[in-house]
Amino acid sequence: LGCHTEAKTGATSYAGGRELKTPFGTFYGPNITPHQQAGIGRWSEADFIRAMRHGRRPDGANYFPAFPYPSFTGISEGDLRDLWAYLRTLPASSQASREHELGFFYRWRFLVTFWKWFFFTPGPFVNAPGVSDIVNRGAYLVQALGHCGECHTPRNFLGGPKRSRFLAGGKGPEGKDVANLTPTGLKKWGDRELADFLTTGLTPDGDVPAEAMGEVITNTTGKLTPQDLAAMIAYLRSLPPLPD
Repeated sequence: LGCHTEAKTGATSYAGGRELKTPFGTFYGPNITPHQQAGIGRWSEADFIRAMRHGRRPDGANYFPAFPYPSFTGISEGDLRDLWAYLRTLPASSQASREHELGFFYRWRFLVTFWKWFFFTPGPFVNAPGVSDIVNRGAYLVQALGHCGECHTPRNFLGGPKRSRFLAGGKGPEGKDVANLTPTGLKKWGDRELADFLTTGLTPDGDVPAEAMGEVITNTTGKLTPQDLAAMIAYLRSLPPLPD
């Protein structure tokens, strides 16, 4: 919702226009309502799955990885179909998608193919052997559906995630600080405190998160079932502790 809805009062949900400033330029989330011209109303379910799984448009061109398909590729086939069915129920909006405003060398989509060679592995999430079902469920929610690593994993000069620093925080989108989600960053919080934060947006001392994380809590983690919330926390607790 956040990436595809303008940050202003009265904005039409999923009609696009939300900006994301990066070192490569400014990206704008597109209209993903079922409008036949302005949105994705002409897409097939296969087009949607190709976009989410392989980062390709219906015409075969690459999507820029500001669209977090490197995480979404892990979503299961069944969940992708459910997401597609939900998007088809949205009210259609005629709001046109805005063109990205990128630096000259970053506008060429064919160059993303080379980026993918280094930083993108397509395919659904696979459970880790020797790990409990609850931790594997949490890993799926964090890595794929929640795409938490897109903001909480630092990136190199090519915009590729530093895998050795997975979820260890640092500078996130738009140069803002994001939290370390490994046990190093969460060690002062109990499971109940962390669950309350991800549900209500209030820290144990009564503080509130930054605007972006507050939006994530409102739209995403605050709507998780208690079981899925517990699975996410169990997975984060299982990560190797990485320094800030």
